[in-house]
Amino acid sequence: MNPWICALLICSAGALGGFVNAIMSSNGFALPRYVKGVLCPGALSTVIIGAFAAFASWAFYGSGATIDIADSAARPHLQMPALAGAFLIGVVGAKWITNEADKGLLKESVKVAGTKERMSPEEADAITRGTPLEVLQKVTAA
Repeated sequence: MNPWICALLICSAGALGGFVNAIMSSNGFALPRYVKGVLCPGALSTVIIGAFAAFASWAFYGSGATIDIADSAARPHLQMPALAGAFLIGVVGAKWITNEADKGLLKESVKVAGTKERMSPEEADAITRGTPLEVLQKVTAA
């Protein structure tokens, strides 16, 4: 099999993993945007990051590491575990990026909450329910 077709299949599996991460995310299929100075990657970014993470993992540690691109006679092989691993790496790589964005949103929420007047325990409990973006919006509105 052509090495570039192998790479394309690996990237496709990783992109599918990034797409699954976007489906599992509470943000839905939002476009990349900045919220209070924090970059929220959005669905398109998670698909691209999933594809890149899968390709990098395959090229560094998988069967792609043994491919000599300069040798036109070389015929690499691609097995099902490599595609399954690429899918999983795509999900996890995209999840890592979305977790970093969520961490940034929660840090911004703490910064905003620190400047607010004292809240009742019930208000504080109600604010913490929801996604990190919702928490930031509730803290800002409080």
